[in-house]
Amino acid sequence: MNQVCNLSSGTVVRGKWNGENYTVLRLLGKGATGNVYLADSKNKKVALKLSENSMAITSEVNVLKRFSKVQGTSLGPSLLDVDDWKVDSQKILPFYVMEYVQGNNFLEFIQERGIVWADVLVLQLLSNLEKLHQQGWVFGDLKPENLLISGPPPKIRCIDVGGTTQQGRSIKEFTEFFDRGYWGLGTRKAEPSYDLFSVAMVLINASFPKRFTKKVDVDGESQLFERIEQHPYLLKHKQVLQKALLGKYTSALEMKTDFVHLLSVETSKVKPRTKTYKTQVATPNKAKSQSPKSANPQANQTRKQAKQKKRRKKTSGFLETIIIILGVFIIYSLYAYHYLM
Repeated sequence: MNQVCNLSSGTVVRGKWNGENYTVLRLLGKGATGNVYLADSKNKKVALKLSENSMAITSEVNVLKRFSKVQGTSLGPSLLDVDDWKVDSQKILPFYVMEYVQGNNFLEFIQERGIVWADVLVLQLLSNLEKLHQQGWVFGDLKPENLLISGPPPKIRCIDVGGTTQQGRSIKEFTEFFDRGYWGLGTRKAEPSYDLFSVAMVLINASFPKRFTKKVDVDGESQLFERIEQHPYLLKHKQVLQKALLGKYTSALEMKTDFVHLLSVETSKVKPRTKTYKTQVATPNKAKSQSPKSANPQANQTRKQAKQKKRRKKTSGFLETIIIILGVFIIYSLYAYHYLM
């Protein structure tokens, strides 16, 4: 990237056509097609991306416009402005401005909240990808750094659409660890299964934050399957992850359906504990020979205390069962809610 795209804090980018001013605050990230900066616009923080590659800017703008047409979901940041910046008398740089999504990336969020949150976030991600794929696009460079969790409530957002590619073409941008071509498990053709492979790798990365490289003497399939066996969370999702890594899913909806089924099976395994109680049955002879008036007062008191203790145990067991059932219902409802999003 040419030095002209490396802006210092305080630089003012003025749109040639729309006349909007953006004051650069700091660098948010660098990519193959340009740099993204946090900028201030009329006391509002925005993300500004500029590049010397006008074709790349046009392509990304078109992707963001398509995202905005998908109703009921937030696939990516909202597009706010598109313009050119006249750097000097001879240099003009195209740029676009988008919503600044605040939050932690996928790995940061999981490390802070726990791996159990990966289930809910992946269901949301698969819903977003299904809508994106239906529009004829593949995200391409899918990795934790490009997945921000905003909220509350926690909601996953896809950012940096530089790698988004029309289906049928070759993937424009990728990161080796999340690329099936790197692991020898498929081509770099833009198709839904490419993104779904990356989803599986995102979960593996969440379980093993320190990324590992492909071994020379071991095929990619064996190495990744071995990793799945080494972590309890991945092992629980083994069937879905292996299918995704091998390209067995043709749509995000198909993978999501299997994921939800797996979660429902796991939830159903949580069974309430039941207690057994021994009951004493009086013999007929004793029952006939003793009347309430003639019974030993001390024995009556003992039996009364035993009955009260038994009732308390039954009540405690009943409440425990209700609490467990409610807990399972809440967890399942959470998954079902995100499944229907």
